[in-house]
Amino acid sequence: MTLIILLFSIGIFLFAAEVLVPGGILGIAGGVLLLAGCILSFVRFGSDGGLIAVVASILVGAGVFFIEFKILPKTRIGKRFFLSREITGSSTALGDDARDLIGKAALSATVLSPSGYVTIDGKRYEAVSQSGQIAPGTELKVVDANHFQLTVKI
Repeated sequence: MTLIILLFSIGIFLFAAEVLVPGGILGIAGGVLLLAGCILSFVRFGSDGGLIAVVASILVGAGVFFIEFKILPKTRIGKRFFLSREITGSSTALGDDARDLIGKAALSATVLSPSGYVTIDGKRYEAVSQSGQIAPGTELKVVDANHFQLTVKI
């Protein structure tokens, strides 16, 4: 009986630890231990004892998941483990219009060390410098472009 309780306890603990250490390994190990506890219950206590163990493991597992995903995210500690905001930015290619920017004047919006952002005609573009580190506000010229960034120099 002690071994069955130990298997169930460690299995539930590993399920709970899965939230802190994602990847599935701890959850799978916890499931295997719960399954071993259920099988051992069937062997030692027959079908009635085994069914009680299966129902208990399902209820306790559901309780652990409820606590982890409904109650824990609302606590101060839980808020550190769960995402609460989404990233709304996107990365887009400059496309074929990038070639039209070659030869245009640009103004560095951030430090280019060697990459950063420049503005051309009021639009912000990602750029890389051929001239090393460039301070913000420096007048630049676009010398090359690919689908994702511009190449600039002083």
